[in-house]
Amino acid sequence: MTVKTNERPGTRAVLRHSHMSSTKAREVLDLIRGLDYVSAAQTLEYTERAASVPIAKLLRSCAANAEHNEGLDPTELYVATCYADEGETMKRWRPRARGRATRIRKRTCHVTIILARMPDDRLARRRARVAADLADRRARRVAGTRRRDEQVAAAAEVEGLEELETSVTDEAVAEAIEASPETTVAEIEETVTSEESVPAEDATAEAESAAPEAEATADAGEAAAGEDAAKAGEDSPAVEEGATDAASEEGEG
Repeated sequence: MTVKTNERPGTRAVLRHSHMSSTKAREVLDLIRGLDYVSAAQTLEYTERAASVPIAKLLRSCAANAEHNEGLDPTELYVATCYADEGETMKRWRPRARGRATRIRKRTCHVTIILARMPDDRLARRRARVAADLADRRARRVAGTRRRDEQVAAAAEVEGLEELETSVTDEAVAEAIEASPETTVAEIEETVTSEESVPAEDATAEAESAAPEAEATADAGEAAAGEDAAKAGEDSPAVEEGATDAASEEGEG
């Protein structure tokens, strides 16, 4: 026995006396008939027809009825059927030439949407597809994260090499790399830094050991300078006396 369209089981919602023609409503209803609820809502959202706005509102109302009254999950529903019947037509008149008048028909319609739970096999296929999509997204996200981490690590490695080249000499880096090619930048830097710190420590020790000798040499030089000054002071009166005698002899002559 064939079930009539308006007698199909499911949750329904009816929009009565909508101010649009049934022809325009049917063009939009044909787009969502047989689709699941999520796809139908997305289709109506991006349909550039004036009738899509009230029909989308009616679809959401029907899903809310199914969830609230029958405890169904809206994501498991599909549009079992949808149709538009003609409503009352309001007649208006427009004046025309030679005293005549033309009839204006303002049509209305009644829109009905019925949502039903999808069959088990269709639900299984849909769940498998959703799970596959989620797994694919997760795999792409993980791959993107790993690729980004590798790029960051490579950039850090390059930056570390640049800093190492500027901090140590090229010869020291070449020797460290030749000695152990598999060593990391940190190990190379520690090796070269330790090698450079040893001569610096030796130079510091030599400077500390040479400091007392320099002080002793300076003291000896100061003592010698004092003795020379003393000798010069003792010789100066004799020189002055000799110069005075010479001057007196010249005066007498």
